[in-house]
Amino acid sequence: MSEFFAYPPLLGIVGLVIAFFIYHVMSRAPAGDGDVKKIGDQIHLGAMVFMKREYTMLAMFAGVLLVGILVSPLGTNTAIAFLAGALSSATAGYLGMFAATKANVRTAVAAHTDGQGKALSISFYGGSVMGMCVASLGLVGLGTVYWYFGGDPDTAHAIHGFGMGGSVVALFSRVGGGIYTKSADVGADLVGKVEAGIPEDDPRNPGVIADNVGDNVGDIAGMGSDIFESYCGSMIACIAIASTMAISTETQSALMFLPLALASIGMVASVCGILIVRARSSAAPEAALRTGTMLAPVIFVAAAYVLVSMMGLDAKIWWAVVCGAVGGVLIGLITEYYTGSSPVVKIAKSGETGPATVMITGLAVGMQSVVLPILFLAAIIFISTELADLYGVGIAAVGMLATVGITMAIDAYGPVADNAGGIAEMAGMGKETRAITDGLDEVGNTTAAIGKGFAIGAAALAALAIIAAFVETVEHHHSGFALELSDPTVLVGMFIGGTIPFLIASITMTAVGDAAFDMINEIRRQFREIPGLLEGNAEPDTAKCVDIATTAALRRMILPGAIAVAAPIIVGFGLGPSSLGGMLGGALLGCVLMALMMANAGGAWDNAKKYVEKGNLGGKGSDTHAAAVVGDTVGDPFKDTSGPSMNILINVMAIVSLVIAPLL
Repeated sequence: MSEFFAYPPLLGIVGLVIAFFIYHVMSRAPAGDGDVKKIGDQIHLGAMVFMKREYTMLAMFAGVLLVGILVSPLGTNTAIAFLAGALSSATAGYLGMFAATKANVRTAVAAHTDGQGKALSISFYGGSVMGMCVASLGLVGLGTVYWYFGGDPDTAHAIHGFGMGGSVVALFSRVGGGIYTKSADVGADLVGKVEAGIPEDDPRNPGVIADNVGDNVGDIAGMGSDIFESYCGSMIACIAIASTMAISTETQSALMFLPLALASIGMVASVCGILIVRARSSAAPEAALRTGTMLAPVIFVAAAYVLVSMMGLDAKIWWAVVCGAVGGVLIGLITEYYTGSSPVVKIAKSGETGPATVMITGLAVGMQSVVLPILFLAAIIFISTELADLYGVGIAAVGMLATVGITMAIDAYGPVADNAGGIAEMAGMGKETRAITDGLDEVGNTTAAIGKGFAIGAAALAALAIIAAFVETVEHHHSGFALELSDPTVLVGMFIGGTIPFLIASITMTAVGDAAFDMINEIRRQFREIPGLLEGNAEPDTAKCVDIATTAALRRMILPGAIAVAAPIIVGFGLGPSSLGGMLGGALLGCVLMALMMANAGGAWDNAKKYVEKGNLGGKGSDTHAAAVVGDTVGDPFKDTSGPSMNILINVMAIVSLVIAPLL
């Protein structure tokens, strides 16, 4: 298969060219002038400043890990792969967020001058740059590393460093961005909407610029890095499992290369999906986005059958791919139901009796929403392993993530539309413009919820595949190794692993609460001390709020990252590989359950608030609305900070374990 190794990175370069072309088309749209341009520039500058400071701290942390890998027996190849993974993940997040902060203001202007169709096109273009960068840089980075030393089973272990590099960047980006965005969002909502009684995104509120910056650094850059590491992690797990199989050299080479080949055709299918959405932009936004989302996996599955047949592999492997692709869609649809259907109305109605019942109902919905996705994940695991043993789990994860280009594009579209609505409100573009951006934002909330459900399912499968690769690697070096529940060291590891998601969730929730406390006090101070601010006769000090959110995020993102990297090393070398395997199992289950519950409860609370704000149950300013805002405020760190960090936490722990497996 070596003659085909150059194809994935070359296709990745083509994908980057397409991303640049999309950005060029989007950037030619008018960016407005006056207040519109000023607000757009403030959001862009705030996001760039945060990313620069975040990546500076991240570079120092990654540098320490790089030196540790270099001086360890893992060798130079693993260090090179680690550096490539970190750079690829960071670049994907940065480019995607840069494009999004240019698309938001252009979406607002298009909604004001050209209507819904043009606004949808521009906002979707902004998200598409993110999607194409994630898919393309994954192929360029991992494909190049595989080309150099991943195709040989004896040196394939080095590419595990790529996954570790990408995962470390993803954890910091997701946690740091999540703390930033939710501290700003909570502060702006509680003081502006509840206490002062002014609309969301009102220009008088000092926290709204920080809130809009947060949408980009958390929901775009952070989410991009999150999906990137699952995308690459699933491919790395397949390569690792295949490299330890006792099969013919030809079949082993085909199985090792298959995940990269599937990702390559998945990127082509994603481009088709983007073109489909563009062609249907004149239709209703939800219909256009849903058509592209559903047709891209169909195109991919059909192409995957041809690919598997051409490579001479068993058709059962194709069915495992189908299992993952279908499972991802189903998990997304279940998430959509719990965050956008009758459960949301139920939460909103519970607000008629106060915030306490909003909290109770929302938590109940979040807990119930865990059941069906977990059952579907169990079904995917059972069916895929029956079809292709442990390799089937990994290739099912690849099938779920192969069309990441369109999935990430639609997910990133949401924050762009949300930002456009904020800019329209702050610039006083009028009710008609705001109605268009609110319509796009509403669809964006649904797509974001689907994206979060998809991300959790994909992360769970990718982590399980990496854990399976860890077991296979340890068995390869220590014959007779097995994980058995009757072994006390395995049980000890499971209990340790089960506590880690709760610890990380507590740390990140506390970080948001503490930062929001500082933000609330600053907004209150400005309302109190700046004469004429509430009357609209003075300018708020938005830079101060941006600085508070930035400082809080950067100061508090280090500890969760350090725990995620250190825990497998401490348990692995302290208690042995059996305990480490048990810890990964306990952490995987805890992370997936926590991630689903928190993401879905948070999304349901958010949409319950929006349901009331549409005029239902008393509308804005009513007691029901105030109760719904409290639920949304609690749900913010649930769905955008602590919940998403669970996806990356388990993948970081799993990939670090896989990297150190030969040393145990």
